[in-house]
Amino acid sequence: MAVKIRMKRIGKKGQPYYRVVIADSRTKRDGRVIEEVGYYNPNAQPADVSIREERVLEWLSKGAQPTVIARNLLKKCGIWAKFAEGKK
Repeated sequence: MAVKIRMKRIGKKGQPYYRVVIADSRTKRDGRVIEEVGYYNPNAQPADVSIREERVLEWLSKGAQPTVIARNLLKKCGIWAKFAEGKK
């Protein structure tokens, strides 16, 4: 099973709000997830990002692959650097 760290869109039309989730790569974007590890609100000024670092690092160590957008959020929060540092 290929596991992805990706975004799940919630919120109403024109006002997106996203949850950062761990999901099987074969499921739908807003379908069943394994675990919710954070959220992202792009409408707030500045954008509101909250991610549970220890859970994301655990999933990354197990081989979960983040999508491009999720990887950018992890870089913004500094989690990706910690993962890369631990990998060396």
